[in-house]
Amino acid sequence: MAHPSNSPVVPAFSRPEAMFSDPFGMTSWLRARGIALTMDNTNEYTDAVSAPTPGHPNYRQGSSNAGQVNTALHINWEKIIGLKGFATHALFTSRYGTTANRMMGDWLAHSSEIYGGGGNVVVHLVTAYGEENLLGGRVSIAGGRLTEMSEFSASSLFCNFQNNSFCGRPKAAIDNQYITSYPAGEWGFRVRGRPSRYIYIQAGVYFAERGIYANSQHRTGFHFNSSNIVGQLAPVEFGWEPLFGRQHKLPGHYKIGAQLISAPNPDNYYDDAGQPYAISGKTARNHQQTWSTWFEIDQKLLHHSYSNAEGGLTTMAGVIYNDPRTSLRNYETYVAFVDRGFLRSRPYDSLGVVMTYVKIAPGVSATDMLDLNMVPEKTAPNHATGVQGHATIFETDYQIHVMRGVVLAPDFQIYFHPNAQRNLKNVEFIGFKSQIQIL
Repeated sequence: MAHPSNSPVVPAFSRPEAMFSDPFGMTSWLRARGIALTMDNTNEYTDAVSAPTPGHPNYRQGSSNAGQVNTALHINWEKIIGLKGFATHALFTSRYGTTANRMMGDWLAHSSEIYGGGGNVVVHLVTAYGEENLLGGRVSIAGGRLTEMSEFSASSLFCNFQNNSFCGRPKAAIDNQYITSYPAGEWGFRVRGRPSRYIYIQAGVYFAERGIYANSQHRTGFHFNSSNIVGQLAPVEFGWEPLFGRQHKLPGHYKIGAQLISAPNPDNYYDDAGQPYAISGKTARNHQQTWSTWFEIDQKLLHHSYSNAEGGLTTMAGVIYNDPRTSLRNYETYVAFVDRGFLRSRPYDSLGVVMTYVKIAPGVSATDMLDLNMVPEKTAPNHATGVQGHATIFETDYQIHVMRGVVLAPDFQIYFHPNAQRNLKNVEFIGFKSQIQIL
């Protein structure tokens, strides 16, 4: 929200509810001097209720656990050295565990979102960047090691859930190999402006790096040189953030965006000669220009009169559409509902329901068909053991506010056509997600 003045200003750092809200007065002492330190743990467990599809010796029924410890450091340099409007932000993570969906043959959406990207590593640098806020916060300029999808197609509501098809961001939003999402960062620059109280527009340039999720180059996230840079990504997004209602303000977020990706991306069907590479055996042709688009909304529909300010029913919906020549997920649609505080006696609890649908790009399906028809026992690209077409995932959870800074969410997930394959039977998972805000 725009600050009343026109001077440079550092917006207040968030202070989440924590188990140790102010140990020995340390948090208050640091924040009074412009330093905000937060730490949290997220843990996600899933267990397959059903057995895997017979005939695949590598598939098995099992369970898994994955988690991370996050540490964030925000510094207001205006308070420290008088540099008006300037702040720095750094985020580190420590990740562990694995995910259960791959045991059942699915490689499209992790049943535990927190798995992947950083690998099992003690310290992984996610972001480290500087931000200047001008005109009372109406203009924000950021540069450094950034995560693109934490700025674009982003919402703090996504991780009310656990499955990776939705939590973090809809999975199709990072379908391209160069688009960074938590916990991967890359060199980038972003400008956001608010011409009015309810409207923003933002654009950025990010430098596409090869192997951003690969352990060989980015296991710790401290790979700062330019040896892996192969192109640029240029996203732009326009957003409208209204407040409806008189007695209780009902916030909404409506956004539309697109990006151009200038980096070598392989075609999902053709080689350089215009023939299917699955038949020719040659390398897939490269496209130097590709693109993706998104339209997403969330709107609070009602406020529970007996609950706190965050209580109420919110709906979410969106569609992400990618270049069909180079994508795996041609498009994804989703709809979700989150109702916080619907039980009068449990004002901080919430119930969530989400369904996502993913359509695989036609070229991928055609390549699968050629590969598997020629060599039936072969595994096609994307670990496919059948022709990939479409997949639907349903998830519901109930977040229990156990105590200050602690939330436990029992979770249920159904995969319809795991890995987008009709030859794989539906799979159900039960589990839980715990979130502990330590500082």
